[in-house]
Amino acid sequence: MNTIYIGVDFHARQQTICYLTTETGELVTTALKHEPKTAVRTFYEQFSGEVIVGLEASGYSPWFERLLEELGHQVWLGDATEIRRRARWRQKNDRRDAELILDLMLHDEFPRLHRPSLQSREVMRMLRYRQKLIKMRTMSKNSLQSLALQSGIARRGRLFTREGKAELNAAVMSAAMEWQRAHWWQLLEPLNQQVLEAMTWLKAASQNDVSIARLRTHPGIGLLLPCVWAHPAAGGALSQYAQGGCLCRLRSHGTLFRGAQTLPCD
Repeated sequence: MNTIYIGVDFHARQQTICYLTTETGELVTTALKHEPKTAVRTFYEQFSGEVIVGLEASGYSPWFERLLEELGHQVWLGDATEIRRRARWRQKNDRRDAELILDLMLHDEFPRLHRPSLQSREVMRMLRYRQKLIKMRTMSKNSLQSLALQSGIARRGRLFTREGKAELNAAVMSAAMEWQRAHWWQLLEPLNQQVLEAMTWLKAASQNDVSIARLRTHPGIGLLLPCVWAHPAAGGALSQYAQGGCLCRLRSHGTLFRGAQTLPCD
């Protein structure tokens, strides 16, 4: 059975599709709206056998990629800059972009990007979510530290102990500062809980991962670094360091979470 290649110029609300019919070899170009989603599924259900769908990598296509995987189709993500560089014309429109993607696929010139497994994508998504929580929590803590310093309290990290919190709450402040103090504390408590829940999720997701378990046996390596580096989404950096026998150098990459904190160790 012949492989069916489909070039897709993907946008947030619609997509332009270009493919060759298996019966006549005719080039077919059509536009497809994304609402309703059932229409998208119905269109791609008509293709059987080995179907490969190529599109430019973007941040708003995961739902479409999942749909194609559910139908048993392969998904190729291409480097948008490289695809555009290989265009033979300057004028750009959706039809020409779809035709270009299909042409590159048929001639084995499609600049295909590595696509991590579903488990790796989920872990990386949760790591990014945790990073945002940490940034929000750090902003809350820095704001409370600022209020404390303006009130003559210099406890640094001890400000967030039980005694430090009691001292800050008892400090005499203006009405605006008191209002901010109360609301920063209210914001900080759920953030601490959400960070803990995110770490619990990551720990559960990594229990059955052999690469993560092996890396965590190295002294000084906690949970987060293996989650980042043991998955293909890290671009193979783990294997490069492992082959060089320099696992300790992984700690220098804690700046992945810059603006929040360096990655903690268990």
